[in-house]
This record gives sequence, C-alpha cells and structure tokens, in this order.
Amino acid sequence: MKISWGTGIVLAFIGFISFIMYFIITMCVDDRFEHELVTENYYGAELQYQNDIDKLEKAKELEENISYLRTSKGLKITFPKTIDYKKITGKVFLYRPSNKQLDFETAISLSNHNLLIPDNRLVDGRWNISVDWQYNGNNYLFKESITY
Repeated sequence: MKISWGTGIVLAFIGFISFIMYFIITMCVDDRFEHELVTENYYGAELQYQNDIDKLEKAKELEENISYLRTSKGLKITFPKTIDYKKITGKVFLYRPSNKQLDFETAISLSNHNLLIPDNRLVDGRWNISVDWQYNGNNYLFKESITY
C-alpha cells in the first residue's frame, strides 16, 4: 500500500497533536508538577511591594546593615552594632523556593546584636531570607538569597 504525500502530512499533524495533548494532560494531572503561586495572596503582596522598596532604601541609609554568617550552630544574623539591640522588633522569614513546607517565620528576640537560626531548622540548599525589622519608629527590610 502506498501512502500519498497528503496522507503523510495529515498523519504527521495527527501525531504531533497527539504528542502535545499527551504532554499537556500529563503536566496538568501529575502531582509532581504542582502549579502554585509563590504566595497565597499574590495580588495583596503586590500592593505591599512599594512599602518593601521604601524599607530597603531606608536600610541602605544605615551606616551598617544586617549581615549573616553560617556557623556550626546555624545561621547567625548580626544587626548593626551602632544601634541599641533592645529596641529592635520585627520578624525573620525564611522562604524555601523548592518546598513551601520548609518555610518558616520567627520573631526577633535579641539578647545581643546576634540572632541565631538553629541548624536543625535549615536544610542545605537555596533560601530567601527576609528580615523585616523596626527601630525607633523606622521600618527596615533586609532581603537576601542565600545558599545554606
């Protein structure tokens, strides 16, 4: 049996469409490919973005900004030495892009200029750290992408 060129083109289109449909259905149904927004309230977070920009700019005006260091005990976050650590309030949010079950938030409670995130809370890999803190009525924000 001989296949004409017209039949060959139709068979090629049918094969290509079948492949694309299989690919789309597999991506939509398979649990390994979850389709989630970065945050639950994406549009509400978008409205707060300008506040975050203002806080980041305010933090750049400081003589010394927040720094961090990985130690054997965990992630040590150091606040500026030029300010009174007793007046610092706020929260630290660690976001794991690959697994939202590992995300956590902790309040800032300082006994010196350092805050320690214990090693058992952090697994190796990429983390986005966000420190939203207040001092003397001023709001500051420190954001960094780190590899732990």
